[in-house]
Amino acid sequence: MNYGEIKKTDIANGKGVRVSLFVSGCTHHCPGCFNQETWDFGYGEKFTKETQEELLLALAPPYIAGLSLLGGEPLEPGNQRALLPFLRRVKETYPEKNIWCYTGYLFDKELLGDGRARCEATDEFLGYIDVLVDGEFVQEKKNIALKFRGSENQRVIDVKRSLKEGSVVWAI
Repeated sequence: MNYGEIKKTDIANGKGVRVSLFVSGCTHHCPGCFNQETWDFGYGEKFTKETQEELLLALAPPYIAGLSLLGGEPLEPGNQRALLPFLRRVKETYPEKNIWCYTGYLFDKELLGDGRARCEATDEFLGYIDVLVDGEFVQEKKNIALKFRGSENQRVIDVKRSLKEGSVVWAI
């Protein structure tokens, strides 16, 4: 897997000060996407053990609330497989920090249901995610007043509560 960017102090992509990883590769190709260069799976740098160590170190300060995964598309099956061992390490090292993930896939229909993003890594991957912002960006529904999402169709989901209750529970 490749990644396009790391932001070590991000306040735009989740609650609190966060470390954000923008992965490469996306098949949605949403019109108006703010990060079109990351559609290419070969864009950016390789996601190596050194990259993982850099991210873990960036997560260490107590003022860092957690990790945000963006893209590209973190839930493309190849990206899920590459990120899963890293997510395990993040939760083992920093159990008190939360993980946000942004995806164009719909949580209840395409990730829990029978969608093209679903693979052998999906259930465990979702188990590490605290908040999922789901749904493709829709230019016609763009609203810059929304918190942590770009278009009105997107949802900010409390993944743990949603999995426990068997239905989508909004985080905010």
